[in-house]
Amino acid sequence: MNVVSWFEIPVKDMSRARAFYAKVLGHTLSDLPAPIPGMEMAAFPFDQNAPHASGALVKAEGRTPRGDSVLVYFQCQEDLAKELRRVEAAGGKVVTPKTSIGPWGFIAHVLDTEGNRVGLASPK
Repeated sequence: MNVVSWFEIPVKDMSRARAFYAKVLGHTLSDLPAPIPGMEMAAFPFDQNAPHASGALVKAEGRTPRGDSVLVYFQCQEDLAKELRRVEAAGGKVVTPKTSIGPWGFIAHVLDTEGNRVGLASPK
């Protein structure tokens, strides 16, 4: 069992953040009922029986985007270079280019439109 069950990425502008992740990762985010009044949530695709964790973008008081906190990695299908090519066009910035992590594959770090640092990972 993987120990991470859920993650939340804080955002300032939900529309802008949704557009960034949809463009870079190629997934549609869905509205998610918020447990707290005034909170907005947009969920990444989720399959209860699939490997890896899922999560959501969250806009709420007290949730501040940061580039120097917990790092979430998004699994890319085959080669993360494909997603990296879309980062700047989506309003983000590549911080760490595609880097080998030996037999585990490759990773890269990007800044999203909100200022969060997130990781991309792939086998090739």
